[in-house]
Amino acid sequence: MTTNGRRVVVNISLSIDGFYHGPAGPQDMGFVMPHAITDVARDHLTGLWEPATTALLGRNNAEGFMGFWPSVADQADADPRDRGYAAWLRDAEKVVLSSTLGEAPWDNTRVFNEPAEDVVDRLKAEEGGDIVVFASASVIKALLAADRVDRLSLMIFPEILGGGARLFDEGLPAGSWDLASTANGDGVLSLAYDRVRA
Repeated sequence: MTTNGRRVVVNISLSIDGFYHGPAGPQDMGFVMPHAITDVARDHLTGLWEPATTALLGRNNAEGFMGFWPSVADQADADPRDRGYAAWLRDAEKVVLSSTLGEAPWDNTRVFNEPAEDVVDRLKAEEGGDIVVFASASVIKALLAADRVDRLSLMIFPEILGGGARLFDEGLPAGSWDLASTANGDGVLSLAYDRVRA
């Protein structure tokens, strides 16, 4: 936990061999879909958004998420956990990091053209619940490099991609993490680690 109670929680899905997308580039995410609809994955996601009041996203993820999720909130045949997340994402504060987006086309959204760590420092000084980064790898990498992540939440999917982009670059600040929770099922592993700070 941080001193004022707001945690920066980052969440991303990885293959067994540590890639968050495949060798064909950022759109090579087919490995995620069969596993994202498992009970473990849906429960994992619910545990992230329930204590959060702010979603922090890069522009590409914001456009993808806001183009898909809000309509799920009203789909009667959708899983209740998916509807809950969709309604939360639609209604929660969204903070988008972008050098090209001047104004957000979504309600309750602020846009910043600033380094991720500066934006997080500002958000943590404000009142609210957790600040969650959902799958925005560039934002997560910047926050890891600046040592601004309080909880690292990972979904490990039973796939080997053999190439693509890795989350953990060389040169990250060394530090300890406590395992806060684990869950597994259908081959999916959910992990959450809390940053140990002196």
